[in-house]
Amino acid sequence: MNPPSDPRRYDLEALRARVRDERGGRVDDSIPQLAEADPDLVAIALVLPDGTARTSTGCDVTFSLQSAVKPFLFALALLDTDGEALDRVGIEPTGEAFDALKLESDTGRPPNPMVNAGALLTASLVDGSDAEARADRIARGLSAFAGRTLDVDDDVAHNEHLLGDRNHALAHLMRAEGTLTPSADDAVAVYARACATLVDTETLAVMGATLAFGGLNPRTGERVVPRRVARDVVSVMATCGVYDGSGRWMRAVGIPAKSSVSGAIVLSAPGRLGAATVSPPLDEQGTSVRGRIMSEALSDDLAIHSFEVG
Repeated sequence: MNPPSDPRRYDLEALRARVRDERGGRVDDSIPQLAEADPDLVAIALVLPDGTARTSTGCDVTFSLQSAVKPFLFALALLDTDGEALDRVGIEPTGEAFDALKLESDTGRPPNPMVNAGALLTASLVDGSDAEARADRIARGLSAFAGRTLDVDDDVAHNEHLLGDRNHALAHLMRAEGTLTPSADDAVAVYARACATLVDTETLAVMGATLAFGGLNPRTGERVVPRRVARDVVSVMATCGVYDGSGRWMRAVGIPAKSSVSGAIVLSAPGRLGAATVSPPLDEQGTSVRGRIMSEALSDDLAIHSFEVG
């Protein structure tokens, strides 16, 4: 193995060039705004413990968080319920698709917070007397993770809500099991709005870094969540964050991460750095093809695989 590179001098443009001609995968078309994404977009950003960032070309392009919001919803639910959210959602990987119509057979709980059923539930557990209040609490929480005020794309939120048939089905299923308290429609609306939150690659890397550094935002110095919450979230990212590809991801990349149908991946290397990639074409597990390749190279080049010795 070659000596690890220094993250402060790491050539992100060279890494980006390695994958730019990769043509595998397809852009998600579940809503019009995702279908219109530029398939040639490739960007990567790193955020270090002092809050400084290393960014590539393309890092100024904004996109919706989509499923990359799930770790942060889980964190806010843990915070607002004083850890009781762990009793309301499982933490085991499923080996199935992110939107599988499946709950735990013995409890009626979602299998983990990184699949759609789990995120619908965790979004419903944050503080707020109604759907609007919960959506506002999530917006403020996500902005704290990012270190700046984040906007929501109302058109994306509307289409996520309108076209999210499987999410509605999951919400109704949890209502039938007594797992979900708000109405199915309110639960889907709150989650859809969270997914429609807009970020760029550097901002998403800051959010990943906040988890990687124990809940402390390296840019603002704000403690967004306690260390225990950050540890619990990153642990579940490691086992469940790439859905039925999580085992292969941890073997090859070894960095806790969460994928997204917008082509974004957020990575949290505990105590080391936060990172994010974006490139819209996805593999069969819903993970960015170029993002996965860049993440594996980043892990190798910086020697930040969680299980690398020496």
